[in-house]
Formats: sequence, C-alpha cells, structure tokens
Amino acid sequence: MSPTSLADTLALDLAATEGAEVQRIETHISWVLLTPQHAYKLKKPVDLGFVDFSTLAARRQACEDELRLNRRLAPGLYLGVLAVTGTPQSPTLGGTGEPIDWVVKMRRFPAGALWSERLAAGTLLPAHIDRFAQRLAAFHADAPRSPLGSGWGGPALMQSAVQRAAEGIEALKPGALGSPLRSWLHEEAHRLAPLWSARQAAGCVRECHGDLHLANVVMLPAAQGHEEEGEEQPTAFDCLEFDADLRWIDVLGDTAFLVMDLWAHGRHDLAFRLLNAYLEHSGDYAGLPVLRHQLVYRALVRALVGLHQRRATPDYLGLARRLAAGHDPRLLITSGLPGSGKTHVTQGMLEAAGAIRLRSDVERKRLHGLARLDDSHARGLDIYTPEATVLTFAHLRTLARVALQSGYPTIVDAAFLKRAERDRFRAVARELSVPCTVLACDAPHEVLCERVHERTLRHDDASEAGLQALEFLMHTREPVQPDEQAQVIEVDTTREPDARALAQRWRSAAC
Repeated sequence: MSPTSLADTLALDLAATEGAEVQRIETHISWVLLTPQHAYKLKKPVDLGFVDFSTLAARRQACEDELRLNRRLAPGLYLGVLAVTGTPQSPTLGGTGEPIDWVVKMRRFPAGALWSERLAAGTLLPAHIDRFAQRLAAFHADAPRSPLGSGWGGPALMQSAVQRAAEGIEALKPGALGSPLRSWLHEEAHRLAPLWSARQAAGCVRECHGDLHLANVVMLPAAQGHEEEGEEQPTAFDCLEFDADLRWIDVLGDTAFLVMDLWAHGRHDLAFRLLNAYLEHSGDYAGLPVLRHQLVYRALVRALVGLHQRRATPDYLGLARRLAAGHDPRLLITSGLPGSGKTHVTQGMLEAAGAIRLRSDVERKRLHGLARLDDSHARGLDIYTPEATVLTFAHLRTLARVALQSGYPTIVDAAFLKRAERDRFRAVARELSVPCTVLACDAPHEVLCERVHERTLRHDDASEAGLQALEFLMHTREPVQPDEQAQVIEVDTTREPDARALAQRWRSAAC
C-alpha cells in the first residue's frame, strides 16, 4: 500500500464525512490532512535510517508516543489516536474492523498562528517571547529525568549526534563546513565531555521537546478562565517522537534550538530576550559553558534539513561559523537607586549586545527558595539583611565568572551602591582579562518615588524595594568616585535610552 494512495482515499473519505475540502501537506515522513476544524497525521511506511515506520506496529507506537508527548504542552491540540480500518481503496477513520493504519487527530489552528509566520509578518511580540520562556522553563522543570545509566545526554551520544549532522552536511555539500568549524567541533567534543557527564548527573537531561524551531511553536487562544479574555498564549507542538536519543536531551540544548532559530531569522534581539527570560526562570546559568556548542549543533541540524528538503533557508551554516567564533566576554555592572531604570535599560542592552544578564533581585530570592514574584515578607523571611546581601553578591560573582568564561558579554543588574561591591566585580574582570564598565542610572527624586510606588502597586517585578528603602539608600549610597569615571556610562532615565548606542559604547570599552 503506498502512502500516497491511502492519503488520497482518506482525504476523499474525510471530505465526504465533513462536507468540506481537505488540504494535504506532505513531509518526508508524514501526510497531514487538513479539514476546516481538524488535522489528521498519517505516518508514511518508510525506513529512512533515522526513522523506521515500515511496520504497522511501529506506526501505531509512533502515533501513541506523539499523542503522549504533545499533550504535555498542547493538550488542547492533540485529541487522540484513531485506527484506519477497511481497505486502502475504501478506508474508514475510527471503524471497528482490523486496523490497516493509524492516525493522530488534532484540532486545527488558524493560518498565521505559527511563530515562523508571526515572525515573517512582524507580529511576534516581546510579550509572546516572555510567556513562552516561562512556560518552557516550567515544562523542563516538570519533565522526567533521564534514568541512571541510560547514556542519554552523555558525552558519547552528544558527540555522535553532532558528528551525524556534520557528516550529513558534508555528504550533501562537500566542504560546506570548512576546516575551522570542523576543528572547533572536534575540540569542543573533548572539552565538554566532563561537562555533559556532570549535567547528566545533575538531572539536566530530561524528556524534552527535541525539535523546538519556529515552525513548531504556535499562538493559541487562551484557555477560558486562565488568562485575560482574548489574550493568546504560545505553546510548542510536534515533539520529536521517533527517536528517544534526540528527545532525552539537556534542557539547555532544547532551549538553544529556538534561540538559534530566532537568531538565524534575523532576530538576534528576540533570541537573547528568550534566552535571558528562560535563564531567569530556570536559574540554569551553570549550563552556559555548553550553550554555544548547542547553538552551533542546532544550526547544523537545520542546515542539514534544508539540504535534504532542497529549499531556501536562512544561512544556518554561516550562523554556525559565527557562533563558534563569537566569543566576546566583557562585564557591565549597573549602579543606581531603586526606580532608576536599571532593569529597563539593561533589557534593551542585552538584546542589542547579545548579553547574559544576572539580576540581583531574582538571584537573592532564588537563594532563599523564592520565585521572582514571591513576597518575602509574606513568607516570613528577611532576605535583605547585610549577611543576605553579602551572600547574594558572592553568588552573582560566581555566575558572572561562569558567563564570562563561556565567552558572553555579561550584565550584572544590581544597585552597586557601595564602592567595595563595585571593586570586587572589577577584580573579577581583571582576573579574567575582560573590560568592566559601570552603567550609572539616575533620575530626579520625585521620579524615583513615583516609579517605586507604581511598581509596588503592580507587583510585576522581582524588586521589593519600597519608598522606605529608597529613602534609606539615598542617604547611605556611595556615589561613583572620580577615579571610577573612566569606566562609567551615565544614563538619565527620564528619557528613553538608545539601547543600541549604549550597547555600542559598552562594546567599545577596553580593559
């Protein structure tokens, strides 16, 4: 039975049943039949080496796996697995006879809902990125950990996956990788081997999505009663069901796929917005040493897919080369009172500069087992003692060191109102031979008071500094001294800052 003939006859059956035209979409492993309300995915009976759907039992298992995996993130989309009964010439969906095949039944989403489509239309918004980053971090936190001894996510499988992608590209386009990238991949395989093992032991290898590119994220109407009326929510779908080795992976590798795809499609700003929002929610800054490798690997995967499908794609190979060579460690620390706009300014800068940002308000709470919007006072905790502040800044120095050693421009968003605090971070920069810049944010007293008051009412930020804290810090701060001025960028935040210009000033700073 050919997949084309069964797909054809199923389409005719669906058209008769639903009284509407059926659209067919073909991939290398499936047919998707679209009715006005539903989508039916039929696996092709093929064995392509990396996927084997050649038996009825294998196709049924793949359908059941697809349903189970995707209901974790998109339960409203995935409705069930249906048997195809009858004959290839006269098939029936959901009949009682002996199955001749199986399909996954889904609810159809509107045209233009995919992130790939939204990005092209200019309607993929920063708020969408933030919501998905939070949801992805929660998904990874709840996903099952890889069993001990499985080998998933370990050095051998990681090296094998990258090698298969590289060899696949070279087979289709000899010399495409180039010797510098091939050498970099070889060196990274050896350098990262102990880190993959450590990440595996720490529970960072989980049952992930596995194929998280822009065409596998979709905007859906919010579930009634859970969000503001009419507000769309992003969700991932079409998890990789056919190869456990490619699904049981490091959580940061899963995230890196989407970060890379945004970058490849010309949205470097949204890529770093997503990455930083994910890290802020997950706290997985320890994974930064493996991130660049995973970004490169995911670029190679998409390059290989494009070569197989013989269609125009972004220059994934070019991005892979740039990523491998793109080390630019430099440090920026903020200084300013509550309400001075440090977080707002650095958000624009991290997107413009491609930086990793560490927020003291978030990390202070994480150290005390709190989420970013938790009220420490309501929980009966005092997390603003001098001892807690010392602990927080020590933790920030550790994380900054990891980010800088991983080759990323790094922003530490904290008040830095004491000279000693600033000097300790300058010492880290000197030790690592990277430049250190202070971003001094300020606004008039009445503006600071208004901002702090409004923020307290909104309760939408990790900072808990109120008006009392503002007044205290205003009288106890140690302003930036004249001998620090050579390394300072001053910003009056009563005017909207030019993030690109500020990022350029930072990136032009020397040690």
